Amino acid sequence: MKEVRTRFAPSPTGFMHLGGLRTALYNYLYAKKNGGKFILRIEDTDQERFVEGATEVIYDTLRSCGMDWDEGPDIGGNYGPYVQSDRKDLYLPYAKELVEKGAAYYCFCTKEELDERRAACEAKGEVFKYDKHCLSLSKEEVQAKLDAGVPYVIRLNCPTTGETTYEDVVFGKLTFPNDTLDDMVLIKQDGMPTYNFANVIDDHLMDITHVMRGMEYLSSTPKYNLLYNAFGWEIPQYVHLTTVMRDAQHKLSKRHGDAYYSDFIEKGYLKEALINYLALVGWNPGDDREFFTMDELVEVFDIHRLNNSPGIFDMNKLDWMNTQYIAKMDPEKYLEMVTPWFDKVLAGKNIDYKRLAELMQGRTEVFNRVPDMVAFLAEMPEYDLELYTHKKMKTNPEVAKESLELVLPVLEGISDWTESNLHDAVMEAIAASGKKNGAVLWPLRIAISGLASTPGGAFEIAYLLGREETMLRLKKSMEKLAENA
Repeated sequence: MKEVRTRFAPSPTGFMHLGGLRTALYNYLYAKKNGGKFILRIEDTDQERFVEGATEVIYDTLRSCGMDWDEGPDIGGNYGPYVQSDRKDLYLPYAKELVEKGAAYYCFCTKEELDERRAACEAKGEVFKYDKHCLSLSKEEVQAKLDAGVPYVIRLNCPTTGETTYEDVVFGKLTFPNDTLDDMVLIKQDGMPTYNFANVIDDHLMDITHVMRGMEYLSSTPKYNLLYNAFGWEIPQYVHLTTVMRDAQHKLSKRHGDAYYSDFIEKGYLKEALINYLALVGWNPGDDREFFTMDELVEVFDIHRLNNSPGIFDMNKLDWMNTQYIAKMDPEKYLEMVTPWFDKVLAGKNIDYKRLAELMQGRTEVFNRVPDMVAFLAEMPEYDLELYTHKKMKTNPEVAKESLELVLPVLEGISDWTESNLHDAVMEAIAASGKKNGAVLWPLRIAISGLASTPGGAFEIAYLLGREETMLRLKKSMEKLAENA
């Protein structure tokens, strides 16, 4: 049985889009599931869109996600080079071979001529496609133009009648009328191959068995198959992947900050959670499981369970999954990761980060939300006295005033400021007073945090703030209550 060989062939035009990352993931999983090879190829034929450093971003992203390639530009292999611009000299001979076979032809039309024909076509409400104008040139006319140095491209000679059919793993049998196929350019005027041509040549020369890519190439695939057939080459298995969408109507976009892998990492999503969730956007394992390591994904991945409807990238579901991953982290690792986020608002405040991390780990959805959640420790926020009102705790501003008057001297009498000492002293005072716990602890937490929801209760917050800051906040809150009594 032939070895499975998949490839991820990104263009170095910027950051790694989530759709591209999912394509890489599925290629990697399928290769590994079948004991095959995962190949990385850089497709940089579009030099105008080339971005310096983008290739390194591709390397770093794949490696950080645990998708090591078996062959590629930086590690080599038996099918190199693995960067298209380094392979540029091999494409023209293949294009000329097609010309000799009548499957392609030289085109000398200028940009101005093409623009004029396109405008005329659009004026009639028709979709423009190349009209095979140069196909009618005789061999002698073609040679004369080549000898004269007239700029040219080489175009594919598509049939104009009949149909082209192919099988796709996700979408099944697909048929396209040949009169809709455009005679696409194979070799550009600068001698570089187009993406479409280089793609086919490289997939064949690198012995790629399964081509997994975005569904935007569904309609181009008949033209690719014309090339395979013209050369007499075996056509690979096609697996076209549906688009990753933000919702039913909108794609992920840079404007919304949800298009690129780096966007999510910078926000503080865990890469393990992101990859786990991304795998499930457009594929399902066939059971109710939702959490997978990379090895477990390899074990269960099946291309026949890929969906043929768009994958919705549900941010709420990702947040939930990220929360679960964070909650299960090693506490020391969590502390290491959360410290820079604490520092954004708490640097120099002498807060016990280790204790704060213990309180925050189970409440953290995404790390970039941490600063807002702990900022109250740096500075007491403005708050409304209505926060003291809580039906279940049986408290209101009037009750709160009495409760704080009860705990003030108790707290003032604590010199060894620990959570256990705070707890024991205050709880003893509450018991002696005959008050309900909530009627005292709720007002105390509001008085020193200014928030209805905090990581930890009154004692944890008082400990983190320290004796001086706690007493300062408590007295100011009591003054506020007295003024409004």
